[in-house]
Amino acid sequence: MAFDPPYAQARSARVFFERPELDRLLSLYGRMVAAGEWRDYAIDGLSDSAVFSVFKRASEAPLYRIEKRPALARRQGAWAVVGQGGHILRRAQELDQVLRFFERGRFRVVD
Repeated sequence: MAFDPPYAQARSARVFFERPELDRLLSLYGRMVAAGEWRDYAIDGLSDSAVFSVFKRASEAPLYRIEKRPALARRQGAWAVVGQGGHILRRAQELDQVLRFFERGRFRVVD
């Protein structure tokens, strides 16, 4: 008979980024900070998704959220870029496909 404390199950149920995914996200973040577009970020590991949020200013709502939802991998794609209004701007099966949204020349931040 094994004893599993209640908090042990809660940690294993969380979704988070794998190391190569996090490296790719932080690389993009570094480039955008150098370009003056982004200034802050937040990482959340939730029960159904992992979220990388980027901010223009720390006191505002996030400009973009890059979400990983493994439950949607076979249907719509596990990865999504969500805008400020909660609209899904891009969805794909792979992280690199979603991050193409941020390629130079494809979008411009308008103040």
